[in-house]
Amino acid sequence: MSRDLPLRKSLLVRLMVTSVLVAVCSVAATAWLAVQTTTRAIQEEQGQVLADDTEILRELSGYAATHADWSDVGRTLHTLSVRTGRRIALTTTERVPVADSASRPTPLPPRASAVVDPLRTDTYSEPGAQLSGIDPRAVGPFRLTSKERARVHALALVRQKCFRRAGFETTVKTLPSGRSVLTGEEAASGDGYVSSECTDGKLNTPMPAEHRALAVLTDLTQACLARTEAHPPQVFLSVGFSVKGVEPDYIRGGKTRTGHPTAADASTDNCVIDSRRQQLDPYVAPVADLFLGNGTLPRFDMSSGNKAKVVGVTGLVLVLTVTVTAVVATRLVRPLRALTHAAQQPPEQHVRVPVTTRDETGILAEAFNALTERRERLEAQRKALVHDVAHELRTPLTNIRGWLEVTRDGVVDPDPELLASLHEEALVLQRVIDDLQDLAAADAGTLRLHHEPVRADDLLAQVAAAHRVAADSGGVHLVTTVDGCPWLDADPVRMRQAVGNLVSNAIRHTPADGTITLSARADGDRVVIEVADTGTGIAAQDLPYVFDRFWRAEKSRSRRTGGSGLGLPIVRQLAAAHGGTVTAASEKGVGSVFTLVLPGMAAPEDG
Repeated sequence: MSRDLPLRKSLLVRLMVTSVLVAVCSVAATAWLAVQTTTRAIQEEQGQVLADDTEILRELSGYAATHADWSDVGRTLHTLSVRTGRRIALTTTERVPVADSASRPTPLPPRASAVVDPLRTDTYSEPGAQLSGIDPRAVGPFRLTSKERARVHALALVRQKCFRRAGFETTVKTLPSGRSVLTGEEAASGDGYVSSECTDGKLNTPMPAEHRALAVLTDLTQACLARTEAHPPQVFLSVGFSVKGVEPDYIRGGKTRTGHPTAADASTDNCVIDSRRQQLDPYVAPVADLFLGNGTLPRFDMSSGNKAKVVGVTGLVLVLTVTVTAVVATRLVRPLRALTHAAQQPPEQHVRVPVTTRDETGILAEAFNALTERRERLEAQRKALVHDVAHELRTPLTNIRGWLEVTRDGVVDPDPELLASLHEEALVLQRVIDDLQDLAAADAGTLRLHHEPVRADDLLAQVAAAHRVAADSGGVHLVTTVDGCPWLDADPVRMRQAVGNLVSNAIRHTPADGTITLSARADGDRVVIEVADTGTGIAAQDLPYVFDRFWRAEKSRSRRTGGSGLGLPIVRQLAAAHGGTVTAASEKGVGSVFTLVLPGMAAPEDG
């Protein structure tokens, strides 16, 4: 039939076409999403790199503004490098190395990323920007002593309380020089309702250290004007304090500056700035070139927006996949459902299924029908075989006994033909002999056990798999539950035999729709394995004898249905050989629970 199957009807071809469609959609969606998320990630990474560069420059400019040299910058450099994941190096303007976060000799980038010069670049006043001017953190001789700081801070607190009484809230801020100022003071003073007590000028009065620094700055400025102007006027410098820091101002020739700066004002401004740089130069670190490397590769951290895109596209692809698959699968599964329904029918009905297609499912339906016919024939053969085996098991001992008796009485001679007949009868009893051999070995202490680490869940799974068919054929539900992952030090073959005997016994005594539960749990240094069923149960007076050899609760059961009567004794012997115990608990009409308690062990390191 396969030679006549059209290619377009092939199940393989249809599945391949469906897979190709889903794959094309998935690849297209993935490509689009990758472009979108990668572009966004690159933009975010570029912004982060720029922010890191600005932060590094700001930190190092602050260090230069507060230190006279670079001798102790190594720790600050290493901290910044670890925090940003960048290589950071400082050199003099002549490329002499000052400090480097990378191990030497690592070559520097071809060009410097920035110049660290707190006397010409302000990275403090406006975070994220580089302003031309002096960094407010470069205070030099304007730095207050500890006593002066305490005095100014006390004055700031007095003024803050005064403003608070007037209904205005201000905040005390400490400048790099150590001077305390109030933020929000300008708005409060401009309201017109603040008492003159709050603006008495005491807070902004320069301290002795500031007076000395201002005098030096005045002399330097006057000298600068003398060099740039033929007849320089007298210049009087003053210093103001705001949240931006120290702000020198001046009066030139007895005139204050107006709103329209003149050329003279510009000349004076330049001299003031140059004089400040000259005054601060001994207190700041020398100008240095800053080199920034890539360092370690940045860790990609998907943003919330990209995560939402991924979820959205994934959902779209999933919906498309489910829709296409559902349409195709419905057509493919319909004949398979008919096969499943037929397979679920009782075996004795030997149900056939109609063949409606000429594809792989049609071939499968024909094969199923052929299998049903063969099964029907095999079932007839099985019934005959069961009848024959039952007959053979009922009669072997009777035949052996009868021939031995007539031979003993001298009625017949023990010729080879008679002995061969007795041998054949003896083979029927071989299974019972095998069970007895295991018991004898256990009793004699010669039962060989090959101990190794055994996982309880694997043991129960293997036993359940081995008895699944028997349970299903009897309509019995076989389930396993394991608490944690207990380990046994046991012979896995003998343990499967012991637990398997308990399961076999439970299956024989559990009616259809009953349940057999295999469970395992750790109890201290022991492992408890239970086989519980919802079967007929055992009467209380019979419970003490369940582990006796050849004992049966129902004396009417034959060996075909009731076993040899040696399964439970073997379980007890195997448990004892492993240093454990087995007990039974039962209630008539409710069910039974057989409990194995065995030595446990710690999980192996490679387990």
